[in-house]
Amino acid sequence: MSRLGKLPVSVPQGVEIETKASTVVIKGPKGSLSVKIPEFISVKVEDNSIKVFPSKEPGSKFERAMWGTVRSHIANAVRGVTEGWKKELEINGVGYAFKLSGKTLQVACGYSHDVLIAIPDSISCKVEKNILTVEGINKELVGNLAARIRSIRKPDPYLAKGIKYVGEVIKRKAGKSVKK
Repeated sequence: MSRLGKLPVSVPQGVEIETKASTVVIKGPKGSLSVKIPEFISVKVEDNSIKVFPSKEPGSKFERAMWGTVRSHIANAVRGVTEGWKKELEINGVGYAFKLSGKTLQVACGYSHDVLIAIPDSISCKVEKNILTVEGINKELVGNLAARIRSIRKPDPYLAKGIKYVGEVIKRKAGKSVKK
């Protein structure tokens, strides 16, 4: 039995849940998301909660794993349409900067050219000094965009230059030392 899969997902006020054959559509104040459901998983909406359980006794390891995974995807979608998801990135280095123009992010990070990244319509970005905030209702899209931006120039362990998540700790390394 899945410990996580057994837990019900609480549904706050203002959120509508619609179950179809293989999807669950979640509508809230910030938008709507749909979660695909495998055929061996069942979803039931009761009162102000969503319960996920296997259609039959979970046989394979994959089916048991998907039980908890589907429940987590539904919980993330419920939180996304009510509160939203947010990732903050910090850029450090001389001449390093984020610039936002429309739905394009321009990143200056020490290359001979600025790196341009297209921002999807469902995600919004804000730039304040050297901090970029990526916000949206879909946790996967927000995380993927933040990871793509961070991969442009990962933080350097010697000088701590580069793009990192706010709150991320970079282990600093000592530079070369002279033997005497």
